[in-house]
Amino acid sequence: MALACSLSCAAQDRGYWRAASSAATTITGDVAISDTRITIDFTGFTLAPIRKLTAAEVMAAFDADAEAGGSGHLYRLTVPAAKRFLHHNTLCGSEDTQWMATYVEDRTLRVAFFSGVDAPVLAVDALANSTDLCGMFTYVR
Repeated sequence: MALACSLSCAAQDRGYWRAASSAATTITGDVAISDTRITIDFTGFTLAPIRKLTAAEVMAAFDADAEAGGSGHLYRLTVPAAKRFLHHNTLCGSEDTQWMATYVEDRTLRVAFFSGVDAPVLAVDALANSTDLCGMFTYVR
């Protein structure tokens, strides 16, 4: 029973998600996440899972209640700066998108995209001063 929960909990962000926030609606549209890919506006990008987020990181990055029972993950990816999505928008302006943090609670997925070579520091002070945070997006299913 514990194994089944750990497998399903680890894959909470997998699947098809409908754009819910204004940023998601105008930039990415709906997204789909698998074990090794994210599909944004019908274009697939390779994902590499890095690690599970701590409760403190989830609270800092997504202003979420750590007691709510959701889970978060950090991924490495490369979305070229030249890639245009809906309405000719990019994810990170003139920078390549290199990191993605996700947080799933119930039927809501929140995603933060980051540029920069180094993994983002997911702490309140660091995020408040970050030039690598590209945007926050919300999706539902």
